[in-house]
Amino acid sequence: MRNQSTTFISDFQSENMKFLFAMLLIPLLIIPVFAESQTLPTEKGTLDVKLSYDKIEPNIQTKINIDFINPQTKKIQEHIDYTVLVSKGGETVFGPIPLTHTSVGSVKIPIEFNLGEGVYTMIFEIEGILFQPIPKEKVSFDVTVGDAYAQPDNDKPISDEKNGCLIATAAYGSEMAPQVQQLREIRDNTILKTNSGIAFMTGFNQIYYSFSPSISDLEREQPIFKEIVKIGLTPMLSSLSLLNHVNIDSEQEMIGYGISIILLNIGMYIGIPLVGILKLYQFRKN
Repeated sequence: MRNQSTTFISDFQSENMKFLFAMLLIPLLIIPVFAESQTLPTEKGTLDVKLSYDKIEPNIQTKINIDFINPQTKKIQEHIDYTVLVSKGGETVFGPIPLTHTSVGSVKIPIEFNLGEGVYTMIFEIEGILFQPIPKEKVSFDVTVGDAYAQPDNDKPISDEKNGCLIATAAYGSEMAPQVQQLREIRDNTILKTNSGIAFMTGFNQIYYSFSPSISDLEREQPIFKEIVKIGLTPMLSSLSLLNHVNIDSEQEMIGYGISIILLNIGMYIGIPLVGILKLYQFRKN
């Protein structure tokens, strides 16, 4: 009987390990990496260009994430030839860089906005796609630096959707809900303090917005589903909150604490249901 139970436990854990790990990542996907994003088309609509960045302070180097997006497929367009120029009041701050090629369609450019607070202009010129030259197309962004930091007017209609924590907000009813604030603190104070955390959040940020609007809409339309999401998030929130009470100063420590959180969740998501399954198994066996 003991050998049968041991084999049953082993098989059950093996089959559900991947599912558990995916569930553990849900809270990390609820909040996007960047506080600000803008997406605008080029002059003739050949490409969409997306900027993403955290709050920008003057005289501090900031990494600007740039995605070149195919407007038909809504996916990253590979092999783009472009130049970029940043200025304020007609005075150049960055560039213009020589014609540059990106094979992956996404780049990160560190820029120091060194002319004080205010609105800077960031201009892209696209000159080639998939190794084929095209007539030059421009797109211009207004980037606000300093305390005046705000969503630009041309992006206001979608600011709530693109910058909000859609799933958590729909589940808990407000962006100011303690659970949503907790997730934001975990992201800012822990996950994004490590290179592996930054890479993970950056990679999944775009994926998040491919499904989160549908899920949040379903939560608002189906109260039962909303409660299911809340129940699913609650144990993970409890375990992830432990990361707010430890000092993580290295990648190794982040991995160590991450494994500990996974083991804790195994106890909650597998251990407790497994006890019930074994009790049922024993009852039927007898």
